[in-house]
Amino acid sequence: MFLSVLSAAGTDPDPTKTPKPVTLDDAHESAQNAASWVEENWSTWLAIGLRILLIVVIAMVLRVLVRRTITKFIDRMNRTAQAVDGTALGGLLVNVERRRQRSQAIGSVLRSVASFLILGTAALMVLSTFEINLAPLLASAGVAGVAIGFGARNLVTDFLSGVFMILEDQYGVGDSIDAGVASGEVVEVGLRVTKLRGDAGEIWYVRNGEVKRIGNLSQGWSTAGVDVTVRPDEDLDKVKRVLGEVGERIGKDEPWNEQLWGPVEVLGLDSVLLDQMVVRVSAKTMPGKSLGVERELRWRIKRAFDEEGIRIVGGLPLPLEEAPAADPTAGMAAPSAYASATSPQSLTASPIPPPNLSK
Repeated sequence: MFLSVLSAAGTDPDPTKTPKPVTLDDAHESAQNAASWVEENWSTWLAIGLRILLIVVIAMVLRVLVRRTITKFIDRMNRTAQAVDGTALGGLLVNVERRRQRSQAIGSVLRSVASFLILGTAALMVLSTFEINLAPLLASAGVAGVAIGFGARNLVTDFLSGVFMILEDQYGVGDSIDAGVASGEVVEVGLRVTKLRGDAGEIWYVRNGEVKRIGNLSQGWSTAGVDVTVRPDEDLDKVKRVLGEVGERIGKDEPWNEQLWGPVEVLGLDSVLLDQMVVRVSAKTMPGKSLGVERELRWRIKRAFDEEGIRIVGGLPLPLEEAPAADPTAGMAAPSAYASATSPQSLTASPIPPPNLSK
């Protein structure tokens, strides 16, 4: 319409020339041209607008549905964890806090990926509706993605490693792990960094991409081993009997009966020396409970040995047998023959007196 008006006004390049006045017929003709152009293209505009609106509505509805489905799935995982917590089955599974953090991390990743895919696809469809060539845009985005990925490769490595660690449930909150670069109890599991608390209370921030191997000390089962050192003259049958009774009693008492996953076994002599014997006692326990079971076993074994009179190395010394009285003359030397003046030895050794010359 504006082009028609300008064309009707004249296209003389000379600015000094007086423009031709616009008449009523010219304005009427321009209005007719604009109306006819709108009449010819309004259906196309309406179709494009309806198509864009439909794409946006479908994308938003699909995004809401997908995110809600993911949220319900995560909530169901949390409710299942809370239902089994505190039961015998819950002891075999990970704790509620660990499952909650793991499920939240998985849900956050899934929601972000779903939103990116849905909204990105909708944006490309809207651009294609305007008949925009997407090939240069996609090529530029690919080059930019490669450049960003190359520059932030450590960040991408940490993020991907964290995602797989969470999905594979390699460790969780409360686990005691050895990550190579640091070891301790897991405090928080993130997509980029894992926080560990060391034995001295220090906090270690470990990048997930730097972890090459993980030793989880809280999964599966643990072994509680106690070495009992006794004197070499003790009765081994008696020692084995006392250790068996201690293991049987601890397997029936609370809360050790839940922490023990097998009977306490006396494996036998671990070593035999001149001044001591080492008897090995072992038991399979819940993961992470081996130290407590070992301490309780040592406590009960020491008390049982004291009641049975079994001496362990480092205890009170055995009483010594009374020795006969010593001879007081044992340390005196024998009398010499030269001590008596009338002994033949003294007479032989005495000097010969000089002759009497006065006679």
